[in-house]
Amino acid sequence: MAKKKEISVEKKLRSLFDLQLIDSRIDEIRSVRGELPLEVEDLENEIASLTSRLEKFNSELQDYQQQIVLQKNNIQVAKEEDKKYEANLKNVRNNREYNSIQKEQEYQKLEIELSEKKIKEFQVKSEQRTLSIEEVQGKLDERTDHLNAKNEELSSIMSETEKEEKLLLKKSKEFSENIEKHLIAAYHKIRSSVRNGLAVVPIERGASGGSYFAIPPQTQMEIASRQKIITDEHSGRILVDEKLAEEERDKMLSIFKKSK
Repeated sequence: MAKKKEISVEKKLRSLFDLQLIDSRIDEIRSVRGELPLEVEDLENEIASLTSRLEKFNSELQDYQQQIVLQKNNIQVAKEEDKKYEANLKNVRNNREYNSIQKEQEYQKLEIELSEKKIKEFQVKSEQRTLSIEEVQGKLDERTDHLNAKNEELSSIMSETEKEEKLLLKKSKEFSENIEKHLIAAYHKIRSSVRNGLAVVPIERGASGGSYFAIPPQTQMEIASRQKIITDEHSGRILVDEKLAEEERDKMLSIFKKSK
Protein backbone atom coordinates (compact mmCIF):
# COMPACT_ATOMS: atom_id res chain seq x y z
CA MET A 1 0.00 0.00 0.00
CA ALA A 2 1.45 3.36 -1.08
CA LYS A 3 2.09 5.89 1.60
CA LYS A 4 -0.04 9.03 1.53
CA LYS A 5 2.10 11.89 0.22
CA GLU A 6 2.90 14.29 3.02
CA ILE A 7 1.94 17.90 2.42
CA SER A 8 4.79 20.38 2.84
CA VAL A 9 4.65 23.08 5.50
CA GLU A 10 4.67 25.71 2.74
CA LYS A 11 1.53 24.25 1.16
CA LYS A 12 -0.15 24.14 4.56
CA LEU A 13 0.70 27.80 5.12
CA ARG A 14 -0.58 28.74 1.67
CA SER A 15 -3.82 26.84 2.25
CA LEU A 16 -4.32 28.44 5.64
CA PHE A 17 -3.69 31.93 4.27
CA ASP A 18 -6.03 31.27 1.32
CA LEU A 19 -8.72 30.19 3.78
CA GLN A 20 -8.09 33.34 5.80
CA LEU A 21 -8.52 35.51 2.70
CA ILE A 22 -11.81 33.79 1.87
CA ASP A 23 -13.16 34.05 5.41
CA SER A 24 -12.05 37.69 5.68
CA ARG A 25 -13.94 38.48 2.48
CA ILE A 26 -17.05 36.80 3.95
CA ASP A 27 -16.56 38.93 7.09
CA GLU A 28 -16.42 42.06 4.89
CA ILE A 29 -19.66 41.12 3.12
CA ARG A 30 -21.42 40.54 6.43
CA SER A 31 -20.09 43.79 7.87
CA VAL A 32 -21.71 45.65 4.95
CA ARG A 33 -25.06 44.34 6.19
CA GLY A 34 -23.97 45.40 9.66
CA GLU A 35 -26.78 45.49 12.19
CA LEU A 36 -29.53 45.56 9.56
CA PRO A 37 -30.76 41.97 10.09
CA LEU A 38 -30.96 42.56 13.85
CA GLU A 39 -32.71 45.89 13.32
CA VAL A 40 -35.24 44.18 11.05
CA GLU A 41 -35.79 41.43 13.64
CA ASP A 42 -36.27 43.98 16.44
CA LEU A 43 -38.78 45.93 14.33
CA GLU A 44 -40.69 42.74 13.47
CA ASN A 45 -40.91 41.83 17.16
CA GLU A 46 -42.05 45.35 18.07
CA ILE A 47 -44.69 45.31 15.31
CA ALA A 48 -45.95 41.91 16.51
CA SER A 49 -46.24 43.31 20.06
CA LEU A 50 -48.06 46.46 18.85
CA THR A 51 -50.39 44.37 16.67
CA SER A 52 -51.25 42.15 19.63
CA ARG A 53 -51.92 45.21 21.81
CA LEU A 54 -54.05 46.78 19.09
CA GLU A 55 -56.14 43.61 18.76
CA LYS A 56 -56.64 43.56 22.55
CA PHE A 57 -57.71 47.22 22.62
CA ASN A 58 -60.11 46.75 19.68
CA SER A 59 -61.63 43.73 21.41
CA GLU A 60 -62.11 45.74 24.63
CA LEU A 61 -63.65 48.64 22.70
CA GLN A 62 -66.07 46.25 21.03
CA ASP A 63 -67.03 44.83 24.44
CA TYR A 64 -67.66 48.33 25.83
CA GLN A 65 -69.84 49.24 22.85
CA GLN A 66 -71.79 46.00 23.19
CA GLN A 67 -72.33 46.77 26.87
CA ILE A 68 -73.68 50.23 25.93
CA VAL A 69 -76.15 48.61 23.51
CA LEU A 70 -77.13 46.07 26.19
CA GLN A 71 -77.74 48.79 28.80
CA LYS A 72 -79.81 50.83 26.32
CA ASN A 73 -81.93 47.73 25.72
CA ASN A 74 -82.32 47.31 29.47
CA ILE A 75 -83.55 50.93 29.71
CA GLN A 76 -86.03 50.34 26.91
CA VAL A 77 -87.34 47.19 28.61
CA ALA A 78 -87.62 49.01 31.96
CA LYS A 79 -89.54 51.87 30.34
CA GLU A 80 -91.95 49.42 28.70
CA GLU A 81 -92.46 47.71 32.05
CA ASP A 82 -93.05 51.09 33.72
CA LYS A 83 -95.76 51.88 31.13
CA LYS A 84 -97.51 48.60 31.89
CA TYR A 85 -97.44 49.29 35.61
CA GLU A 86 -98.72 52.83 34.97
CA ALA A 87 -101.67 51.38 33.05
CA ASN A 88 -102.30 48.86 35.84
CA LEU A 89 -102.65 51.69 38.37
CA LYS A 90 -105.98 52.55 36.77
CA ASN A 91 -107.33 49.15 37.72
CA VAL A 92 -106.12 48.81 41.31
CA ARG A 93 -108.73 47.61 43.81
CA ASN A 94 -106.96 48.41 47.07
CA ASN A 95 -103.97 50.08 48.68
CA ARG A 96 -101.99 46.83 48.76
CA GLU A 97 -102.14 46.51 44.97
CA TYR A 98 -101.34 50.21 44.55
CA ASN A 99 -98.29 50.02 46.83
CA SER A 100 -97.11 46.86 45.05
CA ILE A 101 -97.28 48.56 41.64
CA GLN A 102 -95.53 51.64 43.02
CA LYS A 103 -92.64 49.49 44.27
CA GLU A 104 -92.33 47.85 40.84
CA GLN A 105 -92.23 51.26 39.19
CA GLU A 106 -89.55 52.44 41.62
CA TYR A 107 -87.56 49.31 40.84
CA GLN A 108 -87.77 50.00 37.08
CA LYS A 109 -86.65 53.61 37.65
CA LEU A 110 -83.67 52.33 39.64
CA GLU A 111 -82.87 49.90 36.81
CA ILE A 112 -82.96 52.80 34.35
CA GLU A 113 -80.70 54.94 36.54
CA LEU A 114 -78.25 52.07 36.99
CA SER A 115 -78.16 51.39 33.25
CA GLU A 116 -77.64 55.09 32.50
CA LYS A 117 -74.76 55.16 34.98
CA LYS A 118 -73.20 52.10 33.35
CA ILE A 119 -73.65 53.66 29.90
CA LYS A 120 -71.69 56.72 31.01
CA GLU A 121 -68.93 54.53 32.46
CA PHE A 122 -68.67 52.46 29.28
CA GLN A 123 -68.69 55.61 27.15
CA VAL A 124 -65.74 57.00 29.14
CA LYS A 125 -63.91 53.68 28.76
CA SER A 126 -64.71 53.63 25.04
CA GLU A 127 -63.28 57.12 24.58
CA GLN A 128 -60.13 56.15 26.48
CA ARG A 129 -59.73 52.97 24.44
CA THR A 130 -60.30 54.88 21.19
CA LEU A 131 -57.44 57.24 22.11
CA SER A 132 -55.23 54.26 23.01
CA ILE A 133 -56.06 52.59 19.69
CA GLU A 134 -55.19 55.75 17.75
CA GLU A 135 -51.89 56.05 19.63
CA VAL A 136 -50.92 52.39 19.07
CA GLN A 137 -52.07 52.50 15.44
CA GLY A 138 -49.88 55.57 14.88
CA LYS A 139 -46.86 53.77 16.34
CA LEU A 140 -47.66 50.66 14.33
CA ASP A 141 -47.88 52.63 11.07
CA GLU A 142 -44.60 54.40 11.83
CA ARG A 143 -42.78 51.16 12.72
CA THR A 144 -44.22 49.40 9.66
CA ASP A 145 -42.95 52.17 7.37
CA HIS A 146 -39.57 51.95 9.10
CA LEU A 147 -39.51 48.16 8.66
CA ASN A 148 -40.39 48.43 4.97
CA ALA A 149 -37.52 50.87 4.46
CA LYS A 150 -35.08 48.61 6.35
CA ASN A 151 -36.26 45.55 4.39
CA GLU A 152 -35.72 47.37 1.11
CA GLU A 153 -32.24 48.38 2.24
CA LEU A 154 -31.43 44.85 3.37
CA SER A 155 -32.88 43.33 0.20
CA SER A 156 -30.75 45.64 -1.92
CA ILE A 157 -27.58 44.67 -0.04
CA MET A 158 -28.51 40.98 -0.08
CA SER A 159 -29.12 40.98 -3.84
CA GLU A 160 -25.64 42.43 -4.33
CA THR A 161 -23.78 40.11 -1.95
CA GLU A 162 -25.83 36.93 -1.44
CA LYS A 163 -24.49 35.11 -4.51
CA GLU A 164 -20.89 36.01 -3.65
CA GLU A 165 -21.31 34.97 -0.01
CA LYS A 166 -22.77 31.58 -0.93
CA LEU A 167 -19.93 30.82 -3.35
CA LEU A 168 -17.32 31.95 -0.83
CA LEU A 169 -18.87 29.84 1.93
CA LYS A 170 -18.67 26.87 -0.42
CA LYS A 171 -15.01 27.68 -1.15
CA SER A 172 -14.28 28.08 2.56
CA LYS A 173 -15.65 24.61 3.19
CA GLU A 174 -13.67 23.14 0.28
CA PHE A 175 -10.42 24.73 1.43
CA SER A 176 -11.05 23.62 5.04
CA GLU A 177 -11.43 20.00 3.94
CA ASN A 178 -7.92 20.08 2.44
CA ILE A 179 -6.29 21.24 5.66
CA GLU A 180 -5.40 18.95 8.55
CA LYS A 181 -8.05 18.83 11.28
CA HIS A 182 -5.76 20.02 14.06
CA LEU A 183 -4.70 23.04 11.98
CA ILE A 184 -8.33 23.89 11.14
CA ALA A 185 -9.25 23.60 14.83
CA ALA A 186 -6.38 25.93 15.77
CA TYR A 187 -7.33 28.35 12.98
CA HIS A 188 -10.96 28.62 14.13
CA LYS A 189 -9.90 28.93 17.77
CA ILE A 190 -7.63 31.87 16.93
CA ARG A 191 -10.29 33.48 14.70
CA SER A 192 -12.85 33.35 17.49
CA SER A 193 -10.45 34.87 20.03
CA VAL A 194 -9.36 37.92 18.01
CA ARG A 195 -11.55 40.93 17.28
CA ASN A 196 -10.92 41.20 13.52
CA GLY A 197 -11.06 37.45 12.82
CA LEU A 198 -7.46 37.36 11.50
CA ALA A 199 -5.92 34.02 12.44
CA VAL A 200 -3.25 33.94 9.71
CA VAL A 201 -1.30 37.16 9.08
CA PRO A 202 1.77 38.18 7.11
CA ILE A 203 4.86 39.95 8.41
CA GLU A 204 4.53 43.63 7.52
CA ARG A 205 7.48 45.99 8.07
CA GLY A 206 9.03 43.61 10.54
CA ALA A 207 5.89 43.26 12.64
CA SER A 208 2.98 40.85 12.94
CA GLY A 209 0.02 41.98 10.80
CA GLY A 210 -3.00 42.77 12.93
CA SER A 211 -1.09 43.13 16.20
CA TYR A 212 1.94 45.19 15.09
CA PHE A 213 4.31 43.64 17.60
CA ALA A 214 7.88 43.53 16.25
CA ILE A 215 9.16 40.11 15.16
CA PRO A 216 12.85 39.36 15.85
CA PRO A 217 14.99 39.10 12.66
CA GLN A 218 15.88 35.46 13.36
CA THR A 219 12.18 34.57 13.65
CA GLN A 220 11.45 36.44 10.43
CA MET A 221 14.05 34.32 8.65
CA GLU A 222 12.47 31.13 10.01
CA ILE A 223 9.04 32.30 8.82
CA ALA A 224 10.43 33.10 5.35
CA SER A 225 11.98 29.62 5.13
CA ARG A 226 8.48 28.08 5.41
CA GLN A 227 9.87 25.02 7.18
CA LYS A 228 7.57 25.14 10.18
CA ILE A 229 4.39 26.81 11.36
CA ILE A 230 5.23 29.74 13.62
CA THR A 231 2.78 31.75 15.71
CA ASP A 232 3.01 35.26 17.11
CA GLU A 233 3.85 35.00 20.81
CA HIS A 234 1.67 38.01 21.62
CA SER A 235 -1.55 37.26 19.70
CA GLY A 236 -1.24 33.55 18.90
CA ARG A 237 -1.79 34.24 15.19
CA ILE A 238 -0.15 32.02 12.57
CA LEU A 239 2.53 33.98 10.70
CA VAL A 240 3.48 33.88 7.00
CA ASP A 241 6.07 35.85 5.09
CA GLU A 242 5.08 38.88 3.03
CA LYS A 243 6.04 37.34 -0.34
CA LEU A 244 3.84 34.28 0.23
CA ALA A 245 0.97 36.54 1.28
CA GLU A 246 1.31 38.66 -1.85
CA GLU A 247 1.34 35.59 -4.11
CA GLU A 248 -1.75 34.13 -2.48
CA ARG A 249 -3.62 37.45 -2.58
CA ASP A 250 -3.06 37.64 -6.35
CA LYS A 251 -4.23 34.05 -6.77
CA MET A 252 -7.34 34.49 -4.62
CA LEU A 253 -8.26 37.76 -6.32
CA SER A 254 -9.33 35.82 -9.42
CA ILE A 255 -11.55 33.57 -7.28
CA PHE A 256 -13.21 36.60 -5.67
CA LYS A 257 -13.88 38.15 -9.10
CA LYS A 258 -15.53 34.93 -10.32
CA SER A 259 -17.75 34.73 -7.24
CA LYS A 260 -19.28 38.17 -7.82
